[in-house]
Amino acid sequence: MDAATKPVDWADRNWWRGATIYQIYPRSFQDTDGDGVGDLRGIEKRLEHIASLGADAVWISPFFKSPMKDFGYDVEDYNLVDPMFGTNEDFDAVIAKARTLGLRVMIDLVFSHTSDKHPWFLQSRKSRDNAKSDWYVWADPNPDGTVPNNWLAMFGGSSWHWDARREQYYLHNFLSSQPDLNLHNPDVQEALLDVLRFWLERGVSGFRFDVINFYFCDRYLRSNPPLPRELRNDSIAPSVNPYNHQLHLFDKNQPENIDFLRKLRAVMEPYAAAAVGEVGDAQRGLEIMAEYTSGNDKVHMCYPFELLQPTKLTARILEDTFQRMNRAAPDAWPCWAYTNHDTVRLPTRWQASDAALRNYATLLMCLRGSACIYQGEELGLPEADVAFEDLQDPYGKEFWPEFKGRDGARTPMAWDETENGGFTTNAKPWLPVAETHVARSVQGQDGMAGSMLEHYRAALRLRRDHPTLRHGAMDGLWTNGDLAQFLRLGTETLFCAFNLGEGTVEARLPEGHWYPVGQDTGALPPAPVVTLGPWEFCLARRD
Repeated sequence: MDAATKPVDWADRNWWRGATIYQIYPRSFQDTDGDGVGDLRGIEKRLEHIASLGADAVWISPFFKSPMKDFGYDVEDYNLVDPMFGTNEDFDAVIAKARTLGLRVMIDLVFSHTSDKHPWFLQSRKSRDNAKSDWYVWADPNPDGTVPNNWLAMFGGSSWHWDARREQYYLHNFLSSQPDLNLHNPDVQEALLDVLRFWLERGVSGFRFDVINFYFCDRYLRSNPPLPRELRNDSIAPSVNPYNHQLHLFDKNQPENIDFLRKLRAVMEPYAAAAVGEVGDAQRGLEIMAEYTSGNDKVHMCYPFELLQPTKLTARILEDTFQRMNRAAPDAWPCWAYTNHDTVRLPTRWQASDAALRNYATLLMCLRGSACIYQGEELGLPEADVAFEDLQDPYGKEFWPEFKGRDGARTPMAWDETENGGFTTNAKPWLPVAETHVARSVQGQDGMAGSMLEHYRAALRLRRDHPTLRHGAMDGLWTNGDLAQFLRLGTETLFCAFNLGEGTVEARLPEGHWYPVGQDTGALPPAPVVTLGPWEFCLARRD
């Protein structure tokens, strides 16, 4: 069925279960006004590409008015499109165009913090007794003038910044220009719920909540304990970042967050809207995801970092991930992703061949849960090599050269083989377009048998054609070396076996008569014993 005419039940409250969500980084998607930066009209122009993939929804990273110190994740006005990206009316046009294509639109909301230019913060910092004085997390210095506790910012240094106006420190988990909101204050919560209402009334179908587990800090500001070296990992922050040296018990992951998530859900329910939360935690990400999505009264889905981590995915990691999740909450709903605007692109991060990428893409469509695809992932784009003089990311500038930041995953999309990949008419886009990306452009792969783009279309079609992959249960995840196999159970029974390595493995099908499935993805046909070569997979159906 043509993706542009697929039937959509806009009142379906469960549309998000098993949905495939395509992430757009608006600065780098398509520039239409020639300033070298992508914009909302560019998104509107390119929505047909996303519809042709078979995606169900788009997630648009922040486009709100912002000083752009963290490229939109420092919000100055939640209800206003930044002029760099266009106008609120341009956003309305994106909604309207997406609807004609059967695509829902989700937007990225940052409720943990704002920009220091936000009117709320400008008022809060004026004095200790104004109407918004406690809308942010303020604390007195220690008697010797030092910071209130040992909390560290993700982007380096202490998470406390001195403000001479109030002669107090304010909390910032990221840049010092991103002060943390005080969600212990019910007025702050209500103001944020009003932001939801504003965009829901404008027609959005859901939200991606940035760092959803950072909303509350410990009200007593207790210091974090140290984390033993053997327990440290770099799934959230690079290994050179001392942020990894703490067990983050008190600066995030607080129990008060649960009630606020219920309030978010209550606002969304009348609109049949859904949300995916980003859980940033190196030790308990899966367990927090399970806690936040279980029970059908909090956030709909969360994505943990198990498939976003630097360590290459193995069958054992996959099995352990699902075992942990099932122990924490069997009804939890994950949203899996291999890459996003904050991670090194998959081919580079896992040194993945095209055969491995096809395997991973098909596996993603077969796992229980929803799925996110980041722009360019469907082209098999590697990490771009961005020179220091072209670097924009403050995170990368802080830890260069051991950590080069996030710009290599944020370079502009390559649409064709013309100058700058068809992204912009400007000679100098905000980040350089990688030549390796132009060689894998959308135009160059469109309609080409065996291309990565056509494989992604086939993989998403597989998921769409088999509702059991979207909504069904997952049973019997079993591994042996590089082999991972499992069943999906619903209106039909589906057998899925993946060789996640360079050797040869054998998969044994359960008893019964099995029919081939997903052969246009390259899946091998069923047999009592299927021999899978490097990165091969078998999919089969039993009625």
